[in-house]
Amino acid sequence: MTPRQLELAQRIAGKRGGTRGPFLVWLHSPELCDRVEALGAFVRFDSSLELRLRELILLIAARHFDAQYSWNAHIDRCVKAGVNPAALAALASREEPSFEREDERAVHAFCTELLCEHFVSDATFAEAQRLFGSQGTVDIVGTLGNFSMLAMCLNAFQVDLQPDRTPPFPDVRGYARVEPAAAGA
Repeated sequence: MTPRQLELAQRIAGKRGGTRGPFLVWLHSPELCDRVEALGAFVRFDSSLELRLRELILLIAARHFDAQYSWNAHIDRCVKAGVNPAALAALASREEPSFEREDERAVHAFCTELLCEHFVSDATFAEAQRLFGSQGTVDIVGTLGNFSMLAMCLNAFQVDLQPDRTPPFPDVRGYARVEPAAAGA
């Protein structure tokens, strides 16, 4: 590693307990890594959104992009933060999740509309504004954008699944999509 890469790797390890996953890729572009890590640190640790919602947004992006590494790295944190595991299992299976909390339903609707339709309906936007205010709504978009970039990095560079974790999605194995009949196999 160059001195700049080593400096970044040490700083990341100090904040996050190690340099792994996408950071091993981003270190190849040290200045991008520096900026991505700063944005990631903000949305993970300092955003106006509760931890539970930040983790949920990460899992929504991970499922949308089939980013198995991200899902496995954060599913336990999301459950520990208070999101119902049954809702997350439905999300992983591409079924409609039934979230218990109003703010979780609003975040899911907002993120799903933005990812799938590229826009958010007036009603969904108004609900986000009501629940989270302008800052929170902006933080949802920034968080989703960061975690979408993370998922794309992991997938493009085929960052391996954690060897001790089961692939989380029934329709994806490794780096390939599987047919529905084979997904249950």
